[in-house]
Amino acid sequence: MAQSAGHLFVGGKVFLHVKQPGLDTEPQFGDAIYVCDGVIEHVGFESDAKISECKAAGAVIHNLHGRTVLPGFIDGHIHLLRLGQSLKKAALDHCENEDDVRKAIKDHALANPDEPRVLCKGWMRYMSKPLASLIDDLDPRPIYVDSKDLHTTWCSTAALKELDAENLKDPEGGKIERDADGKPTGAFEEAAVFNIIWPFLTDAATKKNREEWIRAAIQAYNASGYVGAIDMAMEEQAWATLLDMRKEKSLPFRLAAYWLMRPSSSLGDCLAQVDRAIEVHKELNSEKSPDLHVVGIKIICDGIVDACTAYLSEPYLKGPDAIKHSTGQPFWDAEILHDVVRKADAAGLQIALHAIGDAAITMAVDALSTCSPKNRHRIEHLELTSAPDAKRLGPLGITASVQPVHADPWILRAWPGLLGDRCKRAFPYREFSDGGAVLALGSDSPTSPWDVMGNVYVATTRKSYRNTEYDNVVNYNFRLGICESVVAASYGSARSVFWDKRLGSLEPGKVADLTIWDMEWEEDKLLAATIKETWFNGQKVWGA
Repeated sequence: MAQSAGHLFVGGKVFLHVKQPGLDTEPQFGDAIYVCDGVIEHVGFESDAKISECKAAGAVIHNLHGRTVLPGFIDGHIHLLRLGQSLKKAALDHCENEDDVRKAIKDHALANPDEPRVLCKGWMRYMSKPLASLIDDLDPRPIYVDSKDLHTTWCSTAALKELDAENLKDPEGGKIERDADGKPTGAFEEAAVFNIIWPFLTDAATKKNREEWIRAAIQAYNASGYVGAIDMAMEEQAWATLLDMRKEKSLPFRLAAYWLMRPSSSLGDCLAQVDRAIEVHKELNSEKSPDLHVVGIKIICDGIVDACTAYLSEPYLKGPDAIKHSTGQPFWDAEILHDVVRKADAAGLQIALHAIGDAAITMAVDALSTCSPKNRHRIEHLELTSAPDAKRLGPLGITASVQPVHADPWILRAWPGLLGDRCKRAFPYREFSDGGAVLALGSDSPTSPWDVMGNVYVATTRKSYRNTEYDNVVNYNFRLGICESVVAASYGSARSVFWDKRLGSLEPGKVADLTIWDMEWEEDKLLAATIKETWFNGQKVWGA
């Protein structure tokens, strides 16, 4: 078959890769890029001899009209199936109180009379208490309300009944909130969400539903400038669905997945879960399937600050959900955690540890310090990292997997009341980077918006993306630079899962994944940036 003439992009700015940018790194741009048969062949300037050759050979010429070409982005932390499912849920993000929540749920229920359940998302604890009695009168169908962070699900009584909640025990690392008589009141927390709610709703869906969710998620991501992502909670049903879809048709998306581990006090049970992850990894690894494979295991070490379940070294202050002084608790026994990570590391699996509170982060760094830095292990979130732990990441080869949209001041309004002066340690990204840690930027969707430039905006300004009229700034001294953030959201995420030789930057020999933007390279103008085209493997998969 004759080789194609390829595609030549000229008349704009082409971002030139910087491997280790810092806060003050200025971007360097070419003005031409040539791709052919899915591969980047040349990056440089229209005056280059290679570009003249491409024109003479009949390359399809694309005039950028001054727009900017950036790499195809890779979200460093998502939940793909949950994202697709969430696209049809009622959004409660705009709600400020119980009345707002009730109205949003009621309106959605009325607009979707044929759905078997009323599914909602984006609730936060300051809006309303998670009591079934507060939503039972809105609709007779089971109602499930996801918290913004996905660490709590608020259920109506009809939902509690179909879950048979009265006869369920609290899973290790989780809790079903109950009244004085032991009856469930409506909220499932932490592992009770991951081990009970998620599997139930996934099983209740049809195979067609799950495939539609995944396709919808990929379409939404392509339209946002993404060509791939790292899934942080892969489980059996979602994996089986992806494998079936892979057999039928290739997807315009690359996915590296971490197998979700369930907390248990039984070492044997935990090690058996590692065995399953090893098995899945061997069945479909990066050599057999470079664009869809399981790379390692995900362990959730603690919860979140807003629910007072993040594990801290000092107690929470009095707050709306802090009934008594508590530091929160780790979800995993430290000795079991060490045994699990050592076994996974020895098998060549990558390890991702969710750690938000400072005590959980210390626990996570200690555990990974016993592992090989060659495996590029990572810690997710790192929201309240102590200065000493921030400095440990780089020398230990631990990737700092962060989600700037979680640092949005608008959603941190409860933190001062819960943490006091400890808020000064919130999201210390600058220290991670200066300490030599690789940064991988992600969104944690569907818990947060997945807008690339929204993420970069919060990282660089520490201002609110959700509410641009809100003036608070969170620890400006910990900000990242624009170059630094763009590279972390593309090359950094790719590097974290050993994709960096193929993906993540616009360099000759790499896969032709690229995005075209109408944007200005200034912090306060990032939110005005718009994605115009997304190219995957040398083919346009989305265009405005």
